Amino acid sequence: MPSARKNAGPWATLGVVVLSLVLSASAFAKKTPPSHPIDLNTATVKQLEQLPGVGPTTAKAIVEFRAKAGRFQRVTDLLVIRGISESKLKKMRPYITVGPPPPKSPPGVQTRSSATNP
Repeated sequence: MPSARKNAGPWATLGVVVLSLVLSASAFAKKTPPSHPIDLNTATVKQLEQLPGVGPTTAKAIVEFRAKAGRFQRVTDLLVIRGISESKLKKMRPYITVGPPPPKSPPGVQTRSSATNP
C-alpha cells in the first residue's frame, strides 16, 4: 500500500515549508512591550519600535509627523499616520502617553539658544 506522503506531491511539501515560515515569522514578530508608557512627543524611533504593531517605517513616520506638525495633543492623533488603524491603536494604547508641553519661559528671560543667536 503506497504511503500518503508519496501521493501528496510537491504541494504538500510546499505547504509544510510555508507553514514553517509563517510560524517562525510570528515568533520573531512577538516583542516585549515597554515596561512604562512612552511619551509620543519625546520618544525616539527605537523607543517607538517597542510598541506592538510598530516597526521601523511606522516609527519613523511618527517622528517625522511630530517634526512637521508639532506636538501630539492626544493619543488618537496617531490615527492620521498611515499604517495606524483603530485596531492597531487599541493594541498600542496601554503603552503610550502624551505628556504635558514643556514649560514656557517667562517674558524677558533668555534661553540659551536666544542668548547665543541674537
